[in-house]
Amino acid sequence: MKIATVALCGALAALIAAPVAAKDWRGWNIHPEGYPNTIALEDFAKEVAEKTDGRIKPTVYNNAVLGDQPDAIEQVRNGGLDFANFNMGPMGQIVPETNVLSLPFIFKDVEHMHRVMDGPIGQEFSDALSSAGLVALSWFDSGSRSFYNTKHPIETPADMKGLKFRVMNNDLYVNMVDALGGNATPMAYSEVYQSLKTGVIDGAENNYPSFDSSNHYEVAKYYSVTNHLIIPECICISKATWDATPEADQEIVKTAAINAAKEQRALWAKRSEASKEEVEAAGVKVNQVKDPAAFQAAMKPVYANFLAENPELKPLVEAIQTTE
Repeated sequence: MKIATVALCGALAALIAAPVAAKDWRGWNIHPEGYPNTIALEDFAKEVAEKTDGRIKPTVYNNAVLGDQPDAIEQVRNGGLDFANFNMGPMGQIVPETNVLSLPFIFKDVEHMHRVMDGPIGQEFSDALSSAGLVALSWFDSGSRSFYNTKHPIETPADMKGLKFRVMNNDLYVNMVDALGGNATPMAYSEVYQSLKTGVIDGAENNYPSFDSSNHYEVAKYYSVTNHLIIPECICISKATWDATPEADQEIVKTAAINAAKEQRALWAKRSEASKEEVEAAGVKVNQVKDPAAFQAAMKPVYANFLAENPELKPLVEAIQTTE
Protein backbone atom coordinates (compact mmCIF):
# COMPACT_ATOMS: atom_id res chain seq x y z
CA MET A 1 0.00 0.00 0.00
CA LYS A 2 2.86 2.36 0.90
CA ILE A 3 4.63 1.59 -2.39
CA ALA A 4 1.44 2.27 -4.34
CA THR A 5 0.90 5.54 -2.50
CA VAL A 6 4.47 6.66 -3.12
CA ALA A 7 4.14 5.74 -6.80
CA LEU A 8 0.88 7.64 -7.11
CA CYS A 9 2.33 10.74 -5.44
CA GLY A 10 5.35 10.56 -7.72
CA ALA A 11 3.14 10.36 -10.79
CA LEU A 12 1.09 13.36 -9.65
CA ALA A 13 4.21 15.38 -8.93
CA ALA A 14 5.58 14.60 -12.39
CA LEU A 15 2.26 15.61 -13.94
CA ILE A 16 2.25 18.93 -12.09
CA ALA A 17 5.85 19.63 -13.03
CA ALA A 18 5.32 18.83 -16.72
CA PRO A 19 5.27 21.91 -18.96
CA VAL A 20 1.89 22.96 -20.32
CA ALA A 21 1.64 22.19 -24.03
CA ALA A 22 1.83 25.29 -26.20
CA LYS A 23 -1.30 26.37 -27.99
CA ASP A 24 -0.66 26.80 -31.71
CA TRP A 25 -2.97 29.55 -32.96
CA ARG A 26 -3.66 29.91 -36.68
CA GLY A 27 -4.45 33.40 -37.97
CA TRP A 28 -6.02 34.53 -41.26
CA ASN A 29 -5.00 37.63 -43.20
CA ILE A 30 -6.03 38.70 -46.72
CA HIS A 31 -3.11 41.09 -47.27
CA PRO A 32 0.36 40.42 -48.74
CA GLU A 33 3.73 40.62 -47.04
CA GLY A 34 4.82 44.17 -46.22
CA TYR A 35 1.26 45.58 -46.06
CA PRO A 36 0.54 47.67 -42.92
CA ASN A 37 -2.02 45.15 -41.64
CA THR A 38 0.34 42.24 -42.26
CA ILE A 39 3.25 43.85 -40.42
CA ALA A 40 1.06 44.72 -37.43
CA LEU A 41 -0.62 41.31 -37.32
CA GLU A 42 2.72 39.50 -37.43
CA ASP A 43 4.06 41.75 -34.64
CA PHE A 44 0.92 40.91 -32.64
CA ALA A 45 1.75 37.22 -33.04
CA LYS A 46 5.37 37.78 -31.94
CA GLU A 47 4.36 39.79 -28.87
CA VAL A 48 1.84 37.15 -27.78
CA ALA A 49 4.41 34.35 -28.17
CA GLU A 50 7.08 36.29 -26.28
CA LYS A 51 4.91 37.60 -23.44
CA THR A 52 3.27 34.20 -22.81
CA ASP A 53 6.70 32.51 -22.80
CA GLY A 54 5.57 30.34 -25.67
CA ARG A 55 2.36 29.15 -24.05
CA ILE A 56 0.60 30.57 -27.11
CA LYS A 57 2.28 30.39 -30.50
CA PRO A 58 0.28 32.33 -33.11
CA THR A 59 1.10 31.96 -36.83
CA VAL A 60 -0.29 34.38 -39.42
CA TYR A 61 -1.23 33.00 -42.85
CA ASN A 62 -1.22 35.87 -45.35
CA ASN A 63 -2.65 36.39 -48.85
CA ALA A 64 -5.93 34.62 -47.96
CA VAL A 65 -4.26 31.22 -48.40
CA LEU A 66 -6.75 29.78 -45.91
CA GLY A 67 -9.78 30.98 -47.91
CA ASP A 68 -11.58 34.24 -48.69
CA GLN A 69 -13.08 36.43 -45.97
CA PRO A 70 -16.57 34.86 -45.79
CA ASP A 71 -15.00 31.41 -45.37
CA ALA A 72 -12.48 32.71 -42.84
CA ILE A 73 -15.23 34.37 -40.79
CA GLU A 74 -17.02 31.04 -40.49
CA GLN A 75 -13.79 29.24 -39.62
CA VAL A 76 -13.04 31.70 -36.81
CA ARG A 77 -16.61 31.48 -35.56
CA ASN A 78 -16.48 27.68 -35.30
CA GLY A 79 -12.93 27.56 -33.94
CA GLY A 80 -11.30 26.19 -37.09
CA LEU A 81 -9.13 29.33 -37.08
CA ASP A 82 -8.10 31.17 -33.95
CA PHE A 83 -7.77 34.80 -35.02
CA ALA A 84 -7.97 37.09 -38.04
CA ASN A 85 -7.93 40.64 -39.35
CA PHE A 86 -11.44 41.24 -40.73
CA ASN A 87 -13.02 44.21 -42.49
CA MET A 88 -16.44 45.07 -41.08
CA GLY A 89 -17.96 45.65 -44.54
CA PRO A 90 -19.00 42.03 -45.21
CA MET A 91 -19.82 41.31 -41.56
CA GLY A 92 -23.35 42.70 -41.68
CA GLN A 93 -24.97 39.48 -42.86
CA ILE A 94 -23.79 37.79 -39.66
CA VAL A 95 -23.89 40.68 -37.19
CA PRO A 96 -26.52 43.22 -38.35
CA GLU A 97 -25.24 45.93 -35.98
CA THR A 98 -22.02 46.17 -37.98
CA ASN A 99 -23.97 47.43 -41.01
CA VAL A 100 -24.04 50.78 -39.19
CA LEU A 101 -20.29 51.03 -39.89
CA SER A 102 -21.02 50.84 -43.62
CA LEU A 103 -23.34 53.84 -43.67
CA PRO A 104 -21.87 56.57 -45.91
CA PHE A 105 -20.39 59.50 -43.99
CA ILE A 106 -21.23 57.92 -40.60
CA PHE A 107 -17.78 59.09 -39.47
CA LYS A 108 -16.61 62.69 -39.87
CA ASP A 109 -13.04 61.56 -40.56
CA VAL A 110 -10.57 58.81 -39.63
CA GLU A 111 -9.77 60.38 -36.25
CA HIS A 112 -13.48 60.44 -35.41
CA MET A 113 -13.67 56.74 -36.25
CA HIS A 114 -10.76 56.07 -33.87
CA ARG A 115 -12.50 57.92 -31.02
CA VAL A 116 -15.72 56.01 -31.59
CA MET A 117 -14.23 52.54 -31.97
CA ASP A 118 -11.73 52.90 -29.09
CA GLY A 119 -14.51 53.87 -26.67
CA PRO A 120 -17.73 52.35 -25.31
CA ILE A 121 -19.39 52.27 -28.75
CA GLY A 122 -16.58 50.10 -30.05
CA GLN A 123 -17.19 47.80 -27.09
CA GLU A 124 -20.86 47.56 -28.12
CA PHE A 125 -19.76 46.29 -31.53
CA SER A 126 -17.37 43.84 -29.87
CA ASP A 127 -20.22 42.55 -27.69
CA ALA A 128 -22.41 42.09 -30.76
CA LEU A 129 -19.65 40.19 -32.53
CA SER A 130 -19.12 38.05 -29.43
CA SER A 131 -22.70 36.79 -29.66
CA ALA A 132 -21.77 35.47 -33.12
CA GLY A 133 -18.65 33.67 -31.93
CA LEU A 134 -16.09 36.46 -32.50
CA VAL A 135 -14.24 38.66 -30.02
CA ALA A 136 -12.94 41.99 -31.36
CA LEU A 137 -9.84 43.01 -29.42
CA SER A 138 -8.77 46.13 -31.31
CA TRP A 139 -9.60 48.16 -34.41
CA PHE A 140 -7.44 48.73 -37.49
CA ASP A 141 -7.74 51.41 -40.17
CA SER A 142 -8.79 50.56 -43.69
CA GLY A 143 -8.58 54.11 -44.93
CA SER A 144 -11.23 56.42 -46.25
CA ARG A 145 -12.73 55.40 -49.58
CA SER A 146 -13.25 57.74 -52.52
CA PHE A 147 -14.46 57.43 -56.12
CA TYR A 148 -12.23 56.98 -59.16
CA ASN A 149 -13.16 56.61 -62.80
CA THR A 150 -12.01 56.63 -66.41
CA LYS A 151 -14.09 59.61 -67.65
CA HIS A 152 -13.72 62.86 -65.70
CA PRO A 153 -13.25 64.39 -62.22
CA ILE A 154 -16.21 64.19 -59.86
CA GLU A 155 -16.94 67.50 -58.15
CA THR A 156 -20.69 67.17 -57.52
CA PRO A 157 -23.15 64.27 -57.46
CA ALA A 158 -24.25 65.36 -60.95
CA ASP A 159 -20.83 64.27 -62.25
CA MET A 160 -21.68 60.67 -61.32
CA LYS A 161 -24.83 60.56 -63.42
CA GLY A 162 -24.87 57.59 -65.76
CA LEU A 163 -21.46 56.23 -64.73
CA LYS A 164 -21.17 52.55 -63.80
CA PHE A 165 -19.31 52.06 -60.50
CA ARG A 166 -18.14 48.78 -59.03
CA VAL A 167 -19.13 48.38 -55.37
CA MET A 168 -18.69 45.69 -52.74
CA ASN A 169 -21.59 43.26 -52.44
CA ASN A 170 -23.73 45.10 -49.91
CA ASP A 171 -27.09 46.75 -50.52
CA LEU A 172 -25.94 49.84 -48.62
CA TYR A 173 -23.20 50.49 -51.18
CA VAL A 174 -25.55 49.88 -54.08
CA ASN A 175 -28.07 52.33 -52.61
CA MET A 176 -25.29 54.86 -51.96
CA VAL A 177 -24.18 55.00 -55.60
CA ASP A 178 -27.76 54.96 -56.89
CA ALA A 179 -28.63 57.91 -54.61
CA LEU A 180 -25.73 59.85 -56.12
CA GLY A 181 -27.01 59.26 -59.66
CA GLY A 182 -24.54 56.55 -60.66
CA ASN A 183 -25.19 52.94 -61.57
CA ALA A 184 -23.90 50.50 -58.95
CA THR A 185 -22.42 47.19 -60.11
CA PRO A 186 -21.46 44.66 -57.41
CA MET A 187 -18.38 42.81 -58.64
CA ALA A 188 -15.49 40.72 -57.34
CA TYR A 189 -12.44 42.85 -56.63
CA SER A 190 -10.29 40.66 -58.88
CA GLU A 191 -12.42 41.59 -61.89
CA VAL A 192 -12.22 45.37 -61.50
CA TYR A 193 -8.98 46.08 -63.39
CA GLN A 194 -10.04 44.33 -66.59
CA SER A 195 -13.57 45.73 -66.32
CA LEU A 196 -12.19 49.27 -66.09
CA LYS A 197 -9.86 48.62 -68.99
CA THR A 198 -12.57 47.23 -71.28
CA GLY A 199 -15.29 49.71 -70.26
CA VAL A 200 -17.57 47.18 -68.58
CA ILE A 201 -17.53 49.67 -65.69
CA ASP A 202 -16.50 53.32 -65.61
CA GLY A 203 -15.19 53.48 -62.08
CA ALA A 204 -14.95 52.08 -58.58
CA GLU A 205 -14.26 53.34 -55.07
CA ASN A 206 -11.48 52.56 -52.64
CA ASN A 207 -8.65 54.01 -50.58
CA TYR A 208 -5.28 55.21 -51.92
CA PRO A 209 -3.25 52.09 -51.00
CA SER A 210 -5.74 49.76 -52.71
CA PHE A 211 -6.06 52.05 -55.75
CA ASP A 212 -2.27 51.93 -55.98
CA SER A 213 -1.52 48.26 -55.16
CA SER A 214 -4.28 46.97 -57.46
CA ASN A 215 -2.86 49.04 -60.38
CA HIS A 216 -6.32 50.48 -60.99
CA TYR A 217 -4.61 53.86 -61.38
CA GLU A 218 -3.21 52.61 -64.71
CA VAL A 219 -6.70 52.53 -66.27
CA ALA A 220 -8.68 55.02 -64.13
CA LYS A 221 -6.99 58.41 -64.24
CA TYR A 222 -9.43 60.44 -62.13
CA TYR A 223 -9.47 60.07 -58.33
CA SER A 224 -11.98 62.31 -56.55
CA VAL A 225 -11.64 62.56 -52.78
CA THR A 226 -15.08 62.13 -51.23
CA ASN A 227 -14.13 60.08 -48.13
CA HIS A 228 -17.63 58.60 -48.25
CA LEU A 229 -16.80 55.36 -46.42
CA ILE A 230 -14.51 54.86 -43.44
CA ILE A 231 -14.91 51.22 -42.44
CA PRO A 232 -12.89 49.90 -39.49
CA GLU A 233 -11.29 46.47 -39.34
CA CYS A 234 -10.71 44.27 -36.31
CA ILE A 235 -8.30 41.84 -34.82
CA CYS A 236 -10.93 39.24 -34.01
CA ILE A 237 -10.38 36.04 -32.05
CA SER A 238 -12.59 32.98 -32.00
CA LYS A 239 -14.76 33.08 -28.88
CA ALA A 240 -14.04 29.39 -28.35
CA THR A 241 -10.30 30.12 -28.38
CA TRP A 242 -10.75 33.18 -26.17
CA ASP A 243 -12.84 31.36 -23.57
CA ALA A 244 -10.24 28.58 -23.40
CA THR A 245 -7.44 31.09 -22.75
CA PRO A 246 -6.45 31.73 -19.09
CA GLU A 247 -7.32 35.22 -17.86
CA ALA A 248 -3.67 36.24 -17.45
CA ASP A 249 -2.95 35.31 -21.05
CA GLN A 250 -6.12 37.06 -22.20
CA GLU A 251 -4.66 40.29 -20.81
CA ILE A 252 -1.44 39.71 -22.74
CA VAL A 253 -3.32 39.01 -25.96
CA LYS A 254 -5.57 42.06 -25.52
CA THR A 255 -2.59 44.36 -24.90
CA ALA A 256 -0.78 42.95 -27.93
CA ALA A 257 -3.85 43.58 -30.09
CA ILE A 258 -4.07 47.21 -28.94
CA ASN A 259 -0.36 47.69 -29.63
CA ALA A 260 -0.83 46.17 -33.09
CA ALA A 261 -3.67 48.61 -33.82
CA LYS A 262 -1.50 51.58 -32.90
CA GLU A 263 1.25 50.30 -35.17
CA GLN A 264 -1.11 49.54 -38.05
CA ARG A 265 -2.69 53.00 -37.93
CA ALA A 266 0.70 54.70 -38.08
CA LEU A 267 1.87 52.47 -40.93
CA TRP A 268 -1.42 52.98 -42.76
CA ALA A 269 -1.13 56.77 -42.63
CA LYS A 270 2.36 56.60 -44.13
CA ARG A 271 1.28 54.11 -46.78
CA SER A 272 -1.72 56.25 -47.76
CA GLU A 273 0.43 59.33 -48.29
CA ALA A 274 3.03 57.33 -50.25
CA SER A 275 0.35 55.80 -52.48
CA LYS A 276 -1.19 59.23 -53.14
CA GLU A 277 2.20 60.51 -54.28
CA GLU A 278 2.79 57.45 -56.47
CA VAL A 279 -0.51 57.64 -58.35
CA GLU A 280 -0.14 61.39 -58.89
CA ALA A 281 3.36 60.80 -60.27
CA ALA A 282 1.82 58.25 -62.64
CA GLY A 283 -0.50 60.90 -64.10
CA VAL A 284 -3.68 60.46 -62.06
CA LYS A 285 -5.64 63.68 -61.62
CA VAL A 286 -6.59 63.90 -57.93
CA ASN A 287 -9.21 66.40 -56.87
CA GLN A 288 -10.62 67.17 -53.43
CA VAL A 289 -14.41 67.50 -53.59
CA LYS A 290 -15.10 71.08 -52.56
CA ASP A 291 -18.66 70.56 -51.34
CA PRO A 292 -18.95 67.19 -49.53
CA ALA A 293 -22.22 68.42 -48.00
CA ALA A 294 -23.94 67.84 -51.35
CA PHE A 295 -22.87 64.19 -51.27
CA GLN A 296 -23.90 63.85 -47.63
CA ALA A 297 -27.32 65.36 -48.32
CA ALA A 298 -27.88 62.79 -51.07
CA MET A 299 -27.56 60.06 -48.43
CA LYS A 300 -30.77 61.02 -46.61
CA PRO A 301 -32.89 58.37 -48.37
CA VAL A 302 -30.17 55.77 -47.76
CA TYR A 303 -30.31 56.48 -44.01
CA ALA A 304 -34.12 56.65 -44.04
CA ASN A 305 -34.42 53.24 -45.69
CA PHE A 306 -31.79 51.70 -43.42
CA LEU A 307 -33.42 52.96 -40.23
CA ALA A 308 -36.89 51.97 -41.45
CA GLU A 309 -35.60 48.42 -41.83
CA ASN A 310 -33.52 48.54 -38.62
CA PRO A 311 -35.28 50.90 -36.17
CA GLU A 312 -33.50 49.31 -33.21
CA LEU A 313 -30.17 50.64 -34.57
CA LYS A 314 -31.21 54.30 -34.57
CA PRO A 315 -29.72 55.01 -31.09
CA LEU A 316 -26.41 53.51 -32.21
CA VAL A 317 -26.32 55.67 -35.35
CA GLU A 318 -27.11 58.78 -33.31
CA ALA A 319 -24.48 57.88 -30.69
CA ILE A 320 -21.80 57.68 -33.36
CA GLN A 321 -22.86 60.90 -35.04
CA THR A 322 -22.86 62.83 -31.75
CA THR A 323 -19.49 61.51 -30.50
CA GLU A 324 -17.01 64.36 -30.33
